[in-house]
Amino acid sequence: MRKLIVLLVFVCCTNCAEPDCPTLLDADNLSQTQLLERLTHGCRYDRLERPITYSESGNRLPVDVYVRWYVYFMQNLEAHDLQFKIHALLQLRFLDPRLTFRKVAPKRKQPILGEKPLRDNLWVPHIFLANERDSSIMGTNEKDILTSISPDGTVIISSRIKATLYCWMNLQKFPFDEQHCSTYLESWMYNTSELILHWEQKRPITFDPDLHLTEYILQQAWSNETVINADLNDLRHGAFAGNYSSLGFTVHFTREVGFYIMDYFLPSMLIVGISWVSFWLQADQAPPRIMLGTSTMLTFITLASAQGKTLPKVSYIKVSEVWFLGCTLFIFGSLLEFAFVNTIWRRKQNVDVKSMSSRHILKSTLSPRLSRRKARSRSFSTGTLGTDSISLTGAPKFNNYLTVHNFPITTINENETEMDNVSKVTSFTTAPNSQKMDVGLLEDGNSSNGNNGESKNGWTTLTPQQISQWIDAKARVLFPMSFLVFNAFFWTFVYIF
Repeated sequence: MRKLIVLLVFVCCTNCAEPDCPTLLDADNLSQTQLLERLTHGCRYDRLERPITYSESGNRLPVDVYVRWYVYFMQNLEAHDLQFKIHALLQLRFLDPRLTFRKVAPKRKQPILGEKPLRDNLWVPHIFLANERDSSIMGTNEKDILTSISPDGTVIISSRIKATLYCWMNLQKFPFDEQHCSTYLESWMYNTSELILHWEQKRPITFDPDLHLTEYILQQAWSNETVINADLNDLRHGAFAGNYSSLGFTVHFTREVGFYIMDYFLPSMLIVGISWVSFWLQADQAPPRIMLGTSTMLTFITLASAQGKTLPKVSYIKVSEVWFLGCTLFIFGSLLEFAFVNTIWRRKQNVDVKSMSSRHILKSTLSPRLSRRKARSRSFSTGTLGTDSISLTGAPKFNNYLTVHNFPITTINENETEMDNVSKVTSFTTAPNSQKMDVGLLEDGNSSNGNNGESKNGWTTLTPQQISQWIDAKARVLFPMSFLVFNAFFWTFVYIF
């Protein structure tokens, strides 16, 4: 009997220790905290269970979560890391019928507002950024999460977050490129049979009016809703296979090119132009021409390498690399031109040219050959030229100035006799004062050597110094014109294609 009494007392005490489910009667007189505690009591609410709704046919419906994204800060794209930083307000809205208090508290018209403690008592959809590198809640967790429960059970959760997101940029047209950077939000543990994400109908993505970027211009943004099919090879969703709802929005950026024009393109044009100054120096002035060519080359390499340090090491060729490579070839070409004319200047033998055209001059210069009467003309020239123009070895003397004596050009025709050539050479008299050589005498189609017409089979003898100066004169025009053509093709490709 005694044992039976002890057992009855134990059972009664156990029943007394279990609290009863709190009532929702007279909810209008309850405080906001009291009403929330009763609504989320364990007998009515399970925060591990998603809201359950049914269709008219009795089928269980997934939870519709509506998302809004407000961007108030965005950092410039970091090309070397292929990422960008963003500060935004993420707002989630969904309906939870278990939190409806319109009927139990009809006089309460205002929603229940709270911060992180309120959110911790509720079921919240787990949404993550699929292309994030890092993300966190801004400020303190207590203040930067706003939770609102409306009388009809609509829950709105707003969080201020900062995230570092990947952006797979295409830099083929750098620095004239346009980038499209996307942000993807996906459901973590609930597939499409349990949860579906939607963008808000009105202004789902908005940007702060004071948002400005220093290197880019924000052109436009657009959003989309998709479904991600996950299998066992995709562990983003906890290794659970299925279809998961996904939201994405893409931002279109165009790069500001003013900095690159002023700091890279214009200086590189000037450096290429400076390398052409060597064409106005005489071919035997090796020290200044070598110094000018090497200094411009080293300066340009330094400029190009400084620009390339801010870019990732991609496998494809960028537009900026095409520009720098083209400019490097022009500077290198001026160095090769000096080496070529300097080699010709130091030759000992004159060159016979069949015609005073560029093709014949270059052909005779690259492969010099003796004409049939070259030996005779050389003997005639040696015996008749003055001592001021002929050295002891028989070759004309030249000063190391930009001013050059006007030496005779001997023309040998097939039908002329030897005495006619001797009379031509002996009748030539040099001026008392040396004059500058007229480069126009060597232009195509305008050459003359004392007579207006040159016979069809005539040959003209040019000294190595005259050929060197003729090549420099041609380079002064050929290099700038070629650079203009290169610029025309380059800028046409940049802004049209």
